[in-house]
Amino acid sequence: MESKNLLVNKVLSGERINNDEALQLYNLDNINELAFLAQERRFQAVPEKNVGYIIGRILNYTNVCWVRCKFCSFYRPPGHKEGYLHSEEAILDKVRDTVEQGGVEILFQGGLNPRLKIDYFEHIFSTIKKHYPNVLLHSLSPAEIIYLAHISKLSIEDCLTRLHSAGLHSIPGAGGEILVDRVRNIIAPHKDKTEDWLRCMRTASKLGIKSTASMMYGHVETVEERILHMERIRNLQDECEPFRAFISWTYQPEGAELKIDHKASAQDYLKTLAVSRIYLDNIKHFQVSFLTQGPKIAQLGLSYGANDFGSIMIEEAVVSAEGSKHITTAEEYERLISDAGFKPVRRNTRYEILEHASNSKREELTLR
Repeated sequence: MESKNLLVNKVLSGERINNDEALQLYNLDNINELAFLAQERRFQAVPEKNVGYIIGRILNYTNVCWVRCKFCSFYRPPGHKEGYLHSEEAILDKVRDTVEQGGVEILFQGGLNPRLKIDYFEHIFSTIKKHYPNVLLHSLSPAEIIYLAHISKLSIEDCLTRLHSAGLHSIPGAGGEILVDRVRNIIAPHKDKTEDWLRCMRTASKLGIKSTASMMYGHVETVEERILHMERIRNLQDECEPFRAFISWTYQPEGAELKIDHKASAQDYLKTLAVSRIYLDNIKHFQVSFLTQGPKIAQLGLSYGANDFGSIMIEEAVVSAEGSKHITTAEEYERLISDAGFKPVRRNTRYEILEHASNSKREELTLR
């Protein structure tokens, strides 16, 4: 009891917790007590009751990928009849549709397609920016960048420099999964390892390219390994502040090679969200995983330390291919946030708040 009281006081006073204390939080019997502590941390970092969201599109430009991650049901190996690469015209049409719906972000992401080298991405990014200069390209996971640099015979720094010059704004934290090589060797044996992922994010930060951090869990990892993942994220944030936000979600096994006995529960999701908010004291924004958890758990997540609803995702194919299809509208996001007792605010990739006013055809966004 004394150690619990000491930990509670530590959280309430804003002190950093260690790995053993994070595990102690995971083992709390009273999940409402954990929610209270996470909310204290949330309001220490973000005092306002604002809850952000963004209008964006995950533009999965290709599903061709040779890595064959065991948790992914989206990819098709090179030469597969269902493999695709969107044409430039199709990509621009999707960006135009996003902008017409009030979108400000394109998450350009796909597989590790051996046909695509640096010149492809330089051309497509610069073309998007030429036609839609206000769109922010939050694009390419570290895995894609690491492979792109390899097949283009470039260093990570040179690869990122060229992508940045072509219009890349920031990098999503996808591909982090669990930053523990024991886990990565099971779920994605051909993918980049922990130090590769961290090195890519460190290099991006050096070049002024911000990113997000993520965690995909509920498969073969232990709770201790989840905490070790968080420790590596926190250490890198201490070192060079690459991360604007943290997003965690549960493994969706439908259609994937990696089989598990049962999916992570909603309680496990909320507990992990709360612990991550408390542990990652140097990251300001925490997103709920609306796509995998649905509206009710997303609302609850706002009482477990989250302060952001993420993207309404005009289009998304990867997680949806794995059985989760919780996609909705900006109006529904705002209703859900308001009903949970918070104030919805529309934002951009930089977490700058946007004002919006409707006219008869579209919503015009201006920076506050």
